[in-house]
Amino acid sequence: MRRADRLFQIVQLVRGRRLTTADFLAARLEVSVRTVYRDIADLQAQGVPLDGAAGVGYRMRAGFDLPPLMFTREEAQALVAAVRLAQPRLDHALARQAEGALAKIIAVLPSDVRTAAESLALFAVVGGPDEATRRRLAVLREAVESRRLLWLRYRDLKDDLSERRVRPLGCYFWDAVWTLAGWCELRQDFRSFRVDRIEGLEVLDERFRDEPGKTLADLQRAVGVR
Repeated sequence: MRRADRLFQIVQLVRGRRLTTADFLAARLEVSVRTVYRDIADLQAQGVPLDGAAGVGYRMRAGFDLPPLMFTREEAQALVAAVRLAQPRLDHALARQAEGALAKIIAVLPSDVRTAAESLALFAVVGGPDEATRRRLAVLREAVESRRLLWLRYRDLKDDLSERRVRPLGCYFWDAVWTLAGWCELRQDFRSFRVDRIEGLEVLDERFRDEPGKTLADLQRAVGVR
């Protein structure tokens, strides 16, 4: 990778994350941490508003932006592949938004890149969740975003039925099924619920705030996901 390309990638990686460590950048760019420190110093000297320090991490100050980006042939194909794979597995509203976003990107690509992207011979098998699961997924996704508590009537894999109050934290797709990850007030612990086994669902008016030990970041640390 040319140094100019590496510097550009550093800016992209840092501005896309809340805090980015030199170790993370070094691993992604396949260079040494010392090289990252040197590149960061050069970017700061050129006026790029990178805050932070070695051993702590870096972030981009608010208000910094770059000119509109152009995608390479391979990047455009990757976007097409991602949308094609995701659409059959998303709720209908989000699937339509993904299709619309991709259409906007494809429309502004150079003709040769657009042709390569549109002719990508990679497709997802039609199918995905049933209609009831898709509808629940849309409700769950909106509850996560609005940070509203949920009431669930849930039948587990042992066929036991229970009612729960849950803080919805995120939705995960496991190759065949969607699950809701959340903090269960009944169990006072993190729990995952298969969306297709939720028999009753209500979004409550009550909102929740982050509390130590009950956040998505806490859940991800508990299961070893970054």
